[in-house]
Amino acid sequence: MRKFNFRCLLGLGSAALALSLSTAMAADKPTLKIGYVNGWDDSVAATFVAGQILQDKLGYKVELKPVEPAIMWQGVARGDLDATLSAWLPATHGEYYAKLKDKVTVLGSNYKGAKIGLIVPDYVAAKSIADLNAQAKDYDGKITGIDAGAGVMRRTEDAIKQYKLTDIKLMPSSGPAMATALTRAEKDQKPIVVTGWIPHWMFAKWKLRFLDDPQKVFGDDEHVDTVVNPALAGKAADATAFLGKFSWNGEEVGAVMLAIREGAKPEQAAKDWIAKNPERVAGWLQ
Repeated sequence: MRKFNFRCLLGLGSAALALSLSTAMAADKPTLKIGYVNGWDDSVAATFVAGQILQDKLGYKVELKPVEPAIMWQGVARGDLDATLSAWLPATHGEYYAKLKDKVTVLGSNYKGAKIGLIVPDYVAAKSIADLNAQAKDYDGKITGIDAGAGVMRRTEDAIKQYKLTDIKLMPSSGPAMATALTRAEKDQKPIVVTGWIPHWMFAKWKLRFLDDPQKVFGDDEHVDTVVNPALAGKAADATAFLGKFSWNGEEVGAVMLAIREGAKPEQAAKDWIAKNPERVAGWLQ
């Protein structure tokens, strides 16, 4: 009995020591600040999943900061932010990168095949932007847009001119209003054309496609990159390694975005996805 008690005490002592060391190691780790674009569903999904992994698997305290794109890039360059997983390159954020490329480090792409353009449900007849004029009545003579001044809206105005869509008007609204209009059209199987982009939760919910753009008004496909402050590698090597490996596909990011869209808190949506995909997470952490 004394021998058993001694072993128990020894085991408890070892466990306490391990816990103490683990706590000390966690305390030594810096708080990581990650910026994401406020209102961009894909940015929210990627940032919360990566942040949850950094916190739960690598032991960092993480602060997620919703900011506008310009502030996000400036924050990473100054070191106010350690990282962002929301850099759309080479076009959408190309101006920011050109100005700050000597003050940031691009770790790689976390999503490939990002794209903006005009989107239709798969059941509609139009295949190309040029088809819209002849079918203008089917779409009530309009393209349902998002916020006036957004990049995809400016490109759509250019597309109307380049493709001579004289019978089509661009109708500004908002991201949620566009999604509501698309939801109604899908429910009734009515033709609609909207401004949009991928990755987006709507591609996880419905069968959609981009209209062909042979004149390249909307540009080529882009990639969403992970960009960090150069100092991050020195103060959080394992976090930097993980962020460099973090990369996923449209189905994966779409699942998280759709869960958030349907009412889940971003933190919970991230935790649920991580729990369902342990092999993917383990691969990023190797």
